[in-house]
Amino acid sequence: MASVDPLEENVKFGAEHKADFPLLSDPTKKTAEAYGVLNRMGVASRWTFYVGKDGKIQYIDKAVKPATSAEDMAAKLGELGTSKR
Repeated sequence: MASVDPLEENVKFGAEHKADFPLLSDPTKKTAEAYGVLNRMGVASRWTFYVGKDGKIQYIDKAVKPATSAEDMAAKLGELGTSKR
């Protein structure tokens, strides 16, 4: 997960939600801008990028639903034939 929030806020968010995955901070917004997710309000849109082992983007989900995002990601990884290891 990447956010344009400052590192301190991401650390707090991760602790509050018991995140067991990396939370990346992009306070300069350069990465968000490079990926095309920075909206007019200066906030990153909630998009999920599925990146293959070869480093190429396999799919971009631009309609992320926070309530079902984990299930949706698991289903998409299955569709893409991603190995569980």
